[in-house]
Amino acid sequence: MAARAVVRFAAILVAAMEIVAVPASAQTNDPNAGWADCTDAAGAAAADCPKDGNEANVGGEPGAVTLPALIVDLFPNPPAPEAPVPTPRPSAPPADTQAGPPAGGAIVSPTDLVATAPRRAIAGEFVPDEVLVTVGGDAGAVQQIAASFGLEVRSQRLSRLLGTTLVRFGIPDGRPVGAVLAQLAADGRTLRREPNHIYSLQQAAGIVNYAFERIQLDNKQASGENVRIAVIDTGIDDTNPALSGVIADQFDAMPNVPVEKRDHGTSVDGLIAGVGALEGMAPGARIYHARAFEDGRSTMDVILSALDWAADQNVSIINMSFVGPKNDLLATACRNARGLGIILVAAAGNNGPKAPYGYPAAYDGVIAVTATDAKDGLMQQANRGAYVFISAPGVEMVAPSGAGSDVVTGTSFAAAIVSGAIANLIHASPERSADDIEKALAATARDLGPKGRDKDFGYGLLDTKAAAAAQK
Repeated sequence: MAARAVVRFAAILVAAMEIVAVPASAQTNDPNAGWADCTDAAGAAAADCPKDGNEANVGGEPGAVTLPALIVDLFPNPPAPEAPVPTPRPSAPPADTQAGPPAGGAIVSPTDLVATAPRRAIAGEFVPDEVLVTVGGDAGAVQQIAASFGLEVRSQRLSRLLGTTLVRFGIPDGRPVGAVLAQLAADGRTLRREPNHIYSLQQAAGIVNYAFERIQLDNKQASGENVRIAVIDTGIDDTNPALSGVIADQFDAMPNVPVEKRDHGTSVDGLIAGVGALEGMAPGARIYHARAFEDGRSTMDVILSALDWAADQNVSIINMSFVGPKNDLLATACRNARGLGIILVAAAGNNGPKAPYGYPAAYDGVIAVTATDAKDGLMQQANRGAYVFISAPGVEMVAPSGAGSDVVTGTSFAAAIVSGAIANLIHASPERSADDIEKALAATARDLGPKGRDKDFGYGLLDTKAAAAAQK
């Protein structure tokens, strides 16, 4: 009776309110592109899955897809105990003396993610029949909550960065996500409740790589040897010569979704630590690659799984070349990752000057990177805002791709350049902390816009040489 009363109350509440979400847009070849989990022909037809979700490359025609808009907080979470912050690592992690597995090695899949329902096609700003909930209590609490509120347990796992159990509940009866979140708020065992937001990779249109010169990094001296960097992105082509010996380990956060797109992740990894003709900013760095995107899209639960895996790899940097809406679970994970001493680098976004802030880039403690061209001009599609921290080359750069190489543009790739530059700083001075490096980047950036930090360029163009000398 109590549960039914809660449902009736929530229904009345929802009927009294309306939410209008204004979508943002991103660049892609296919104006109808969307992240879809289409595993069979019948499902694909029913879900109207996109035939080509590839992002823009050379020869592609620019278009736009709907990006998640910021969601009105109609049902704010009540104050909840902060998730326990993990014990910070030593500022200078031990040198990596073990050889990593060869490129093309086994991909590790989650062992604690138990799905009870297949993923479905995704469109809009969040999955329409799912919510993400952190749950306290004993082992039976999750099933009891599901039974009390008429939900399905689609997956559950212990999240290292959230410090509690994360559950993906399905809504089998068509209730709105907002209504279910309101109902769950009445149960003290649910600590945090969020929609399962959708995030998009930040690649724009697609001539030599001019980044070394622009960020004052000597390519003959560049090195990120043994610096561990996690990349959360699409799958990769680990047979590409530019990634030979670069990939230390891989993890698939969406093992039930076939890998079709490999270009974006291959380009990001190559720009960070590529070898050979397409040398990256930090040759010798060890890339821990987590596949969390397909057709340019992912969801919050998948990204959190990838972040937890990355945190377990003792990495110094996590590169996040994607953008989506504000989400309290992602904010907590980023805060606790920074508490471990990990430097977080994220794309500021490619959705234009009037777009809302892009997350995770806009969270405190995350280095938000915008993209500039060979003449230090701002990429036209770049997001603007007070959260933009630093600028780096990201317009029309040659990078490895699944097909060999390509010319790529986007804040995704500017973020990769910054991650590689930071790896050089760590290699040269392993004792430098995340706070010290962040301050050095800000203090030494070459001002490009109005004097001081601004909403277009942040502190200005990355200057690796000056940042390296800042501690001396």
